[in-house]
Amino acid sequence: MQGKPLKEVRKRAVTPQYVSPNQLTICGFETPFSQALSSENRWVKLSGLIPWDKIVTQYDKQFKSNEGRPPISGRIVLGAVIIKHLLSLTDRETILQIEENVFMQYFLGYSSFTNEAPFSPSLFVEIRERLSLGIVNSISDIIVAHGFELEQKSNPLSKEKNNDDTLSTTNKENNEAEKPVEAISSLTEKTSLPNQGKLLMDATVAPQNITFPTDLKLLNEAREKSEQLIDKLYQPILHGKIKVRTYRNIARKAFLNTAKKKSKTNKEIYKANGSQLRYLKRNLGHINDLKAAYVSNGLAIPLKQREEEYITVMTIVYEQQSAMHQTRTKSIPNRIVNLHQRYVRPIVRGKEGKKVEFGSKLQVSLSNGYTFLDRLSWDNFNEGSCLMSSVENYKNRFGYYPAEVLADKIYCTRENRRQLKELHIELRAKPLGRPPKQAQSNLVSPGERNPIEGKIGQSKVGYGLDNIKAKLQTTSESWIASIILVVNLVNLTRLITFCLNFIIILFYTGIFGRKKWRLSF
Repeated sequence: MQGKPLKEVRKRAVTPQYVSPNQLTICGFETPFSQALSSENRWVKLSGLIPWDKIVTQYDKQFKSNEGRPPISGRIVLGAVIIKHLLSLTDRETILQIEENVFMQYFLGYSSFTNEAPFSPSLFVEIRERLSLGIVNSISDIIVAHGFELEQKSNPLSKEKNNDDTLSTTNKENNEAEKPVEAISSLTEKTSLPNQGKLLMDATVAPQNITFPTDLKLLNEAREKSEQLIDKLYQPILHGKIKVRTYRNIARKAFLNTAKKKSKTNKEIYKANGSQLRYLKRNLGHINDLKAAYVSNGLAIPLKQREEEYITVMTIVYEQQSAMHQTRTKSIPNRIVNLHQRYVRPIVRGKEGKKVEFGSKLQVSLSNGYTFLDRLSWDNFNEGSCLMSSVENYKNRFGYYPAEVLADKIYCTRENRRQLKELHIELRAKPLGRPPKQAQSNLVSPGERNPIEGKIGQSKVGYGLDNIKAKLQTTSESWIASIILVVNLVNLTRLITFCLNFIIILFYTGIFGRKKWRLSF
């Protein structure tokens, strides 16, 4: 120990010793399952906030026949979809998480812990096809209506409000009518209710998980797919011993010679596109001849429906690309940009870094902290045409028109301004004409539209709205609507927690009974 500092000796003396985990066994590992589940767990709390009876009833309406094997419990299906999008998991990882987590199984309605998977991960595709855009939006409306009802119950200060100024009255009427689908859409039709609340709206794009499309990559992909179909259709007995030539090696080399270049001139791209167009035209002609041989001999064409659709898509791609190549233009109506997802269209946005996005365009509105998907379209549309429809949707949801509307300049057309004025709705936006010398009160101040921008950002960054990984059009729409549903669930949890904490503060500070307080959300 001579020559070494005393501090170093003390540090070595207190260092814990390593214990090998190989001594542990599964049988000897202590588990907490003999204890009760914690009521403070997030999944336990969320399970108590969701109106399972109403939303499962909405889901079960799709199964009209009692024959055959009974379907999986609607709570398990809907709960698994919520877990998937709330945690941004893949289909396979969602099932693994449910198998391992006892709190998630409680959230799904299990009576005890089990190591068995609730269903196969591949079943998520069928679930998304069954949960259409309309059904998920209806479930989201039910949850929002239930959220307003919970806020009224958990906030005793709101009892001082007038009955016409709350949503509790309309929710009670819907509960008496026992119409869960219309729990928020078929509210009272009273026309004497004054305008209340704010309506914020904006448009965004939900990009699909596809490679950035270029004409050259699209033509090369179509050519390779046509070669695969030729290989499947060709039969030596039927078409002869000599197989039709596709020049696939030469075409592949020509594509790589241009695609691998870091910088390509317009002339090089134009020449490469023309080369791939000629190869694709030749292959499409071979496919038609091979199919005609089957028909002439009275034989069935050995192609599946999906493969027949590929031929149709490739034909449209060739026609569109050939027209743009001949006229030297870069745009065409209903342009196909992906061979496997033909419904995807380029949406011109003009954003910095994202001038063009490839996916579906969404019209989103925000009111009372909840997000609503008013429109989903795979084609580009003008946002101004959606303003009045969003206002009418607000009226259908809450029973009255909004007092204020906050929107971008593109929404503020003369016709929209006129209709809002007739409904006595104040438009918080830049007025038409020359700016006045004195500032007007109805202008939107910086930051007032931040909530709707924040909700869109939360949906994209937190829950994957910026990368839709579904492959089909119907499943993509279900994916998008499920994300909006999860965003509303998160907002519901936050509002209920805020109400409870606020009541506790009022109780301990002794405010109850001394002053009349009014709280609005």
